[in-house]
Amino acid sequence: MKRALAILLVLVALVPAVFAMGGGESGSVDESGYKDTIAIAIGADVTSFDPHIGKETPAVAVTNHIYDTLVSVDPVTDEVVPQIAESWEIVSDTEYRFHIREGIKFHNGEDLTAADVKYSLDRAIASAAVSYIVDFIDEVIVEDDYTVLVKLDAPYAPALRNLAVPFAAIVPQDYTSANEDILRTAPVGSGPYKFESWSQNDSTKLVANDEYYAGAPQTKYLEFRVVPEAAQRTIALETGEVDLCYDPLTADKQRIRENDDLVLISAPSLTCYYLSMNMNKAPFDNKLVRQAVSHAIDRQLIVDTLYMGDGQAADDIVAPAVFGYYGCGVDEYDPELSKQLLAEAGYPDGFSCTIWVNNNQERVEVCQVLQSMLSEVGIDCRLEVMEFGTFISRTTSGEHDMAYFGWVTSTKDADYSYYSLEHSSQQGAAGNRTFVNDPEVDRLVEIGRGNADESVRREAYKELSIYLKDLANNANIIYTDISAGAGKNVENFVLDPIGYHELQNVRVKGSR
Repeated sequence: MKRALAILLVLVALVPAVFAMGGGESGSVDESGYKDTIAIAIGADVTSFDPHIGKETPAVAVTNHIYDTLVSVDPVTDEVVPQIAESWEIVSDTEYRFHIREGIKFHNGEDLTAADVKYSLDRAIASAAVSYIVDFIDEVIVEDDYTVLVKLDAPYAPALRNLAVPFAAIVPQDYTSANEDILRTAPVGSGPYKFESWSQNDSTKLVANDEYYAGAPQTKYLEFRVVPEAAQRTIALETGEVDLCYDPLTADKQRIRENDDLVLISAPSLTCYYLSMNMNKAPFDNKLVRQAVSHAIDRQLIVDTLYMGDGQAADDIVAPAVFGYYGCGVDEYDPELSKQLLAEAGYPDGFSCTIWVNNNQERVEVCQVLQSMLSEVGIDCRLEVMEFGTFISRTTSGEHDMAYFGWVTSTKDADYSYYSLEHSSQQGAAGNRTFVNDPEVDRLVEIGRGNADESVRREAYKELSIYLKDLANNANIIYTDISAGAGKNVENFVLDPIGYHELQNVRVKGSR
């Protein structure tokens, strides 16, 4: 343990040798004294501009400005509110009728109609990446040009919240059906901003949609700059090269708080970070090995030292603020038990493997600590760091031994996470990257998914949480706060606890 603690202290004390990008503030100032461009530093590039493929938070942070969904969730009130659908009615437990706003146009000039809604939802259901968010739908029926009836295959309590997730975005049928790959790099939606340009692994630029149904955005351009080094994002914010930076390092948050020109906005998130073990590969097909990994990890030390207390040790894949969370207790840190379990599993001398992680500075530091902790029980892990898109693609294919992920429960309902991460039908792109295939897991997930009675659902999720704790396919590590740094001249920014911050109402004064 001394070795792990020493590494933690070195990581916390480390001042990264990074340099700010370019020089000077971005964008010009108009006659009203506000900038025409909001510059945002994000940690990874868009994996795909197709909303039915690019579901990772860095992608959605950009694409949720290009596309709209039938309904939305207000980040302040947490209520489901109209968006493309101006109203809806619940006809029965399994039927929802949506009335589409007339006059909405896609960015290419096409009218948005009920046919586009049906096409989009059917397309999302067919997508291996995002089907879990909409496959409770049995059929979408076009009743007229501006009315659709969504029929469910069974009662499903979070139906409206799922339809508000950006992966259920509405796309133009004619434009997309002519070339199913076109949205990956040439997106067209109906949202507040239009796609203008993309320089891979560098930046994406959007321009205001002046014909947006809810009114033109407050700022003409959004420029999302890819800055994987979290410390460099903070430096860019300090120098005025960006107006917003998402997900600053824990060590940098106090710097932002103490800077009179900056503001730190934080809230408890819906995110769990976890170490995923590929059950299709030995020795992780052995439950005792997986349990040994979990008991070798001192989660509280990671929270207290790497995160400076800014988080909570995780005992479930869903965060405490999520409906259906059941706290069954954090796995005890017990290296001697880990060694005993490894011996029982047939690995008295341990084994060698890899941990994969994307090139996010804070995630890499966590994995370095995990690597050290696991070495103390005889598990020799080689750490492999890769670009985010490559990381997602290769873990989807199941090439990893272990991999470090973050997952946000975007609907605030446990079904979103349990179904996509644990159900056997969702292996690979949908989220199940442990490749768990367990009839009891499937049974409990399906009870929670297919019942409208909250008490029945809670009991199913309680049983599932306890069962998964023993199964140990994922070693849940930490629930973190979500935060963003902003210049004090940034107006109307609202932090979304999911991480899909909306910027159409944001303005930035010409100087701080």
